[in-house]
Amino acid sequence: MRIEPQDQAVLDHVAAQGDAIVQRAVDWSNINSGSRHAEGLARILDVLDATARAAFAQATVERVPTQGSTTVADSGAVIAESYADCLKIVARPEAPLQVVLTGHYDTVFPADSAFQRVVTRDDGALNGPGIADMKGGISVMLAALEAFETHPDKARVGWTVLLSPDEEIGSPASAPLLAELGARGHVGLTYEPALSDGTLAGERKGSGNFHLIVTGKAAHAGRAFHEGANAVAGAAIIAARLHGLNGQREGVTVNVAKIAGGGPLNVVADNAVVRFNVRVPDAQSAAWIDETVRALAAEPPFPGLTLDLHGGMTRAPKPMDASQTALFHAVRDAGDLLGQTIAWKPSGGVCEGNNLHAAGLPNVDTLGVVGGEIHSDQEFAWPASFVERAQLSALILCKIASGEIDALKLKQLRLETM
Repeated sequence: MRIEPQDQAVLDHVAAQGDAIVQRAVDWSNINSGSRHAEGLARILDVLDATARAAFAQATVERVPTQGSTTVADSGAVIAESYADCLKIVARPEAPLQVVLTGHYDTVFPADSAFQRVVTRDDGALNGPGIADMKGGISVMLAALEAFETHPDKARVGWTVLLSPDEEIGSPASAPLLAELGARGHVGLTYEPALSDGTLAGERKGSGNFHLIVTGKAAHAGRAFHEGANAVAGAAIIAARLHGLNGQREGVTVNVAKIAGGGPLNVVADNAVVRFNVRVPDAQSAAWIDETVRALAAEPPFPGLTLDLHGGMTRAPKPMDASQTALFHAVRDAGDLLGQTIAWKPSGGVCEGNNLHAAGLPNVDTLGVVGGEIHSDQEFAWPASFVERAQLSALILCKIASGEIDALKLKQLRLETM
């Protein structure tokens, strides 16, 4: 591959917008949009909707309703949840090559978080909520698409953007939409931040979130202790059994994150909830841990308790199969043309890239800005990386259009491993 004159024009278009690419990400990050903050999510969705309509006059921009789900309260009550809409932008759905680009506009920072504004650190890095994860990534994505729309071969490539409101809580509402797009597309690009040195995430583990409701029988702790059944004690025993699964199968981890429940000290607790996360390296391990967890949840640790398991595997593992390997090599080659060193390594984290891969879409899911310390008040992004990463994505799109990155072959390789 080499950078052709028409490709260079696209790259120059990105460079000319450098300050604006950074500034809009700062503005978006100053709008709190924690996953459970309905008002903040509505505000940022309005802004992103307006931005998309202004940037892509020939595309279709729509808000897509998401499915509801249930959650388990600390009391053990099962509560219905609703979610904000996804934003979907579609250009040339009839084109022979289809690229799916995804991102999320929610963050991990709730409405009452003290971490609300972007500031510039003494070393020049931007420090703010979502500046890396992933409002900076969304700005990079849209900048790359705006530039690509000036390319003379753009008609060969159609693209769909899906921006979701729930990635940070496991994509319970947007998962069906991701699966639908993954099945239809040829190549996926997702805009989680790269690591602080620019390294991409290669293979990813799968993840599951579980909530086990333990129901016992209340009784007076002094007068009638033996008439009760202590749900908190049962939950603790189960939590220990879950923790004991660690080390039984290579690469599988079980993290008991929280036990909630109980009440006054003189009452035998009649309710508790055990919340835990599992990580798995492959499909066989996912099946094993799911079966094992359900077996544990079918056997109360002592009489008088009932168990009710909710949740399950939310994201499948994403191995470096033949399609992923070929795609990463193509991205590395594009990076070489730009003087960017592209490397990748395994990650225990999960994201929408897991969903897309499970649906049959080869994808790179860390094409966002270079930064770090995400999910903390130290989250940061390097301003120079905004243009660099937007140019990388823009060049990938150009090379898909020219056929130098063979999107059809990549898709076929993925289908052969399913």
